[in-house]
Amino acid sequence: MYQALYRKYRPQTFDDVVGQLAVTQTLKSQLVSGKLSHAYLFTGSRGTGKTSSAKILAKAVNCENPQDGNPCNCCSACKSIDAGTCMDVLEIDAASNNGVDNVRDLRDDAVYTPSQVKMRVYIIDEVHMLSISAFNALLKIIEEPPEHLLFILATTELHKVPATILSRCQRFAFRRISQDDIAARLQFVAYQEDIDMDDTAARVLARLADGGMRDGLSLLDQCASATDGELTAERVYKCLGIAGIHRCGALMTHIANQDTKAALTLMNTLYAEGKDMGALLDELICLTRDFMVLKTAPKAGISMLSGVASETEVQELAQRFSSGELVRMMNLLQNTISGFTRSSSRRMDAELCLINLCQPELNVDMDSVIARLTRVEEQVKTGSFVQAKPVVVQEEPVVAETVDLKSEPEVNPIPVQEALAPVEDEAPIGFWTDVAAAVRKELNPALMGFFITSSDNAPLRGILAGDRLVLACENQFVMDIVNKPDILELVSRKASAKLNRPVRVVVTDNTGIEERNEKMEQLLNFGRSHGDIIKIKEH
Repeated sequence: MYQALYRKYRPQTFDDVVGQLAVTQTLKSQLVSGKLSHAYLFTGSRGTGKTSSAKILAKAVNCENPQDGNPCNCCSACKSIDAGTCMDVLEIDAASNNGVDNVRDLRDDAVYTPSQVKMRVYIIDEVHMLSISAFNALLKIIEEPPEHLLFILATTELHKVPATILSRCQRFAFRRISQDDIAARLQFVAYQEDIDMDDTAARVLARLADGGMRDGLSLLDQCASATDGELTAERVYKCLGIAGIHRCGALMTHIANQDTKAALTLMNTLYAEGKDMGALLDELICLTRDFMVLKTAPKAGISMLSGVASETEVQELAQRFSSGELVRMMNLLQNTISGFTRSSSRRMDAELCLINLCQPELNVDMDSVIARLTRVEEQVKTGSFVQAKPVVVQEEPVVAETVDLKSEPEVNPIPVQEALAPVEDEAPIGFWTDVAAAVRKELNPALMGFFITSSDNAPLRGILAGDRLVLACENQFVMDIVNKPDILELVSRKASAKLNRPVRVVVTDNTGIEERNEKMEQLLNFGRSHGDIIKIKEH
C-alpha cells in the first residue's frame, strides 16, 4: 500500500529533524548526561516536528544502544515503539480524549511500572484541548510523578495551557522552518522518490508550506501524483489552483493603474482556469504585506518578502502605492476573505473587492479617504502630480492607421503637415532623459527597456515640439508595444510634471525624423493619387 510522503520521511532521530537545532541539541545533551525532566512541553505551529520529536525522545529514553543521544532504531524497544506495539509508550489525542474521566484512567494506569521498556511515556498531543477538570486531574501526577514516568505534551496554542501546567514542564519552542530548509528537504525527498522537480517548484512549495515541513511534503505528494514529467513552478500553480508569481504581479499592476477593466478580465481568465478565489486574494494579501514591509524597511525588508512575486517586481510595484492605500487594501482583502465562509458566491465577492481596489473613489469611508489623500501627497512629492486640467486618455488604442478621405473626418485631427513635418526639439537639456527615467520606475521589467536613453540605438526617443511630445519609434514593433493608452498616459503625466504644463503625446514609427523633409512630398503625392492620407491619432 502506498504510504504518504510525510509519513514515509518522518524523522527517526534528532539529527533528522529539520530546522530545530536548538531543541534537538538540548534534548541530546540531556539524554547523554542523564539529566532528564519528568515533563516536557513542545510548542509551535503545525508541521514543525513536535510529535516526531516526542516519539524520538520516547525511543531515546528506552533505547538499548543509544548513540550520542539518538535512538539506534535497531533494538527491540525502538522497533516496538516505531510499530506502535509498545504498551508502555502511549500517544493520546487530547482533542478526542479531553474529559476528566480519560485523564483519571491515564493517571490510574501511570503508577504501574513498565512491562516492556525502561520508562513509561505518555505523549499527549494538542494538550490545550483538555477541559479545565481534565487539567486539574492531570496536575497532581505531573507535579509528583513516579520515577519510571515521562510526560511529553504538545500544543499549537500555548496560551490555552494553564499556568499551573506550564510551571511544571520544561518548555521547548519549535520555530517555523525556513523556506530554504524546506526546499532543501523537498529536493532530497524528490530525489529519493525519483521525482523530477526543478528549484523553482521546490521554492514555491516551500513558500506555500508556511513554515511547516509536513505541509510541504503533502503538497509535493499532491503535485507529483498529478503531474507527468518535470515538476515546474507553473505545474505547481496549475495543480494547486493558484495564480502564481506572474499573474499575481500583473493583477496588482492593474490595481496600481486603477484599470478596472483589465483587472476584471484577468480575474475572469483565472476563474475560468479553475483558480481558487480565496487563494488568489490570499496571494494579493501577501503581496500587499510585502509592499508595506518595503515601505517601512526598504533595505531590511528584502529578506522578509513572502515570495509571491519576484523581488524586482515587488520593489517596483511598492512605489506605486501610498501607505494609506496599502492599509485600505489589506483591510478590504481580509474582510472579503473572512466573508467567504458565509457567502453564496465567492466570485461575485472577489470581483466586487477588485472593483473597490481599483476605484477607491467608490467608497467614502475613512480608510478610502485617507488612501486617496496619501496617494495625492506622494504624487506631489514625486512630481507626478500637476495642478492643471488632466490629459484625457482615449478609450481606443493609439495606433497609426490609414483612413479613406471620403469617410467622415474625425473631430480635430492632427493635420498631416503638422504630424509629418520635420520636428525641431524644443526640450530643455536632459528633459527626455529625466522623463524616460521617471517612466521606467512605473513600468514592469518587460517594458522598461523601451525607455532606455543611454544607448545611441535606443528603441525610441522623445522630441518636444511646443505642447506635443513626439515619440519617434525605431520600428513598427516598438510602436505597437508603446502605443497603449496606459503607457501614453504615463509618459504624458511625467512630461507634464517635468514642464509644469499639459503635454500631449504623439507616436510615430518613422525613425528618420530628420529624413521626413525629403520623404514627405513622396508620401503626400501618393496620398493624393490614391485618395488616402496617413493619420496619426494623438493622446
